Amino acid sequence: MTMKKIEAIIKPFKLDDVREALSDVGITGMTVSEVKGFGRQKGHTELYRGAEYMVDFLPKVKLDIVLGDEDVERAIDVIVKTAQTGKIGDGKIFVTDVERVVRIRTAEEDEEAI
Repeated sequence: MTMKKIEAIIKPFKLDDVREALSDVGITGMTVSEVKGFGRQKGHTELYRGAEYMVDFLPKVKLDIVLGDEDVERAIDVIVKTAQTGKIGDGKIFVTDVERVVRIRTAEEDEEAI
């Protein structure tokens, strides 16, 4: 069996909705990280104590999900439909190959370790 890793960068307020939607289609294992970045959004200006300053890196959430090939398209569809607002900065999804997975507790490997 071949495995893939999905890295999805989404807006923080969409995290709970995406997690629930993935769970509803049977995808439950994921790692979530708070990250900062920018793309076309290019940050924004904020006012603090009367002074305006530029915020280049915007807060985002990154989901890391490792799953079998057969679940990849379903996961991508769910993430896109749930995280999409139609506004700039909705995020990106990256899909890469995973060669090996090992569960530390049991030493199970690959599909059994997911």
